[in-house]
Amino acid sequence: MRGTNLFPAGLLCFAMLLSPLAQAQVDALQAARLDQDLTPLGAERAGNAEGTIPAWEGGLRRQADAQDLARGYKDPFAADQILFTITAANAEQYRDRLSPGQLALLKRYPDSWKMQVYPTRRSASYSEQVYAAIKANALNAHLVEDGYGIADTKNVVPFPIPGSALELVWNHLMRYRGVGVTRYSAGASPLANGSYQLSKMMDTALFNQDVSDYSKDNGNILVYYRQSALAPARGAGQETLVHEPVNQVKIPRLAWIYNAGQRRVRRAPNFAYDDPASNGMATNDNGDMFSGAPDRYDWQLVGKQEMYVPYNNYRFASKTNKYSDIIMPGHINSDLPRYELHRVWHVRGVLKAGIRHVYKQRDLYLDEDSYQILVSDHRDNRDVLWRVGEAYTINFYDQPLVWTVGNSLYDLTSGRYTISILTNEEVPYDFNVPLTPADFTPAKLRQGGVR
Repeated sequence: MRGTNLFPAGLLCFAMLLSPLAQAQVDALQAARLDQDLTPLGAERAGNAEGTIPAWEGGLRRQADAQDLARGYKDPFAADQILFTITAANAEQYRDRLSPGQLALLKRYPDSWKMQVYPTRRSASYSEQVYAAIKANALNAHLVEDGYGIADTKNVVPFPIPGSALELVWNHLMRYRGVGVTRYSAGASPLANGSYQLSKMMDTALFNQDVSDYSKDNGNILVYYRQSALAPARGAGQETLVHEPVNQVKIPRLAWIYNAGQRRVRRAPNFAYDDPASNGMATNDNGDMFSGAPDRYDWQLVGKQEMYVPYNNYRFASKTNKYSDIIMPGHINSDLPRYELHRVWHVRGVLKAGIRHVYKQRDLYLDEDSYQILVSDHRDNRDVLWRVGEAYTINFYDQPLVWTVGNSLYDLTSGRYTISILTNEEVPYDFNVPLTPADFTPAKLRQGGVR
């Protein structure tokens, strides 16, 4: 991909001084940039020279009545008009601002897949408490044990002034998504003819705030997570419990499954890496675009570039859309996503020699304003582009925070895809759930399971 390196000069020089696994603490002078030329998360405050990417001016302000019962989150940019549409016919014109996977999708579905591009709105915003925690991380957080652990960090973006690809991966893994959260969502893996069976689930997560010393028992748990299957009927009642460690090389991901038919809890030893998920249409570490331990890859920082990515997808997330309006043969309804021009970090993971994984290479494109992975390209062990992922995000601006309202993963070979985390027909996220680690034990899983 012919991307332009868009590091600001000072940041580029600083990054070049760091070895890939160097400690990432910065001094007070560098950290002060988070109140000056950089945003509190480390993005460039300034817009681009052409004016097609505006300056960041604080993002969306917190608004208590951001949601409407009939439509979901109110679209702050509903009046925006489409600037232009990228199709297979004109894709070459925009090649430098698309990933290889995006180009492949346009070629794979020339008559139906398109990208409707809107004005760029730098809407990402978080609370002052989150900003303060991120600035503290800039001064203190550092990688340990070959980069597979982090010390002296709070559970928000650890490296707002990143010096390596692995630090950017950690920024995605630890980006702020609240503390105690419950989410109802739906997903499907349609057949090539478009037929599908909807899956529904309830997710409950506690993002552990005490990870400053990951060598402690609870300090090594990044996220406590529980999923309850609600539909289809044959799977309803199954419960999954996950303890997601910070350092998964030292302590692998811990997972348990409650089987409603057997009424028993058992360990799930292979709930990681390329263990199949989504009816075989994804891997376990495709969850959340990329999740789990990063140790099977050598990570390379390709650079920062301007790219058309899904962004501000309030129309996509609207509760006026039924799932049948979204899920189509081959791909989702391409009339619904909104694309904008944004600066993204391009990080590449190349499978280590002698290590097994179905993906030999994965290219991740992270939003500079939130560190959310927005696009991901995956190559198989023949070096063939295989799967392409997209995350459809909004700012939940009654919080505020940026998170997804749909994740898709397209299989270019089979012509199928999987879509997850759809919430159009579900109740709103609850970001105020009082939870403790004691709510995420195998005993609790058994107590809460139903037959």
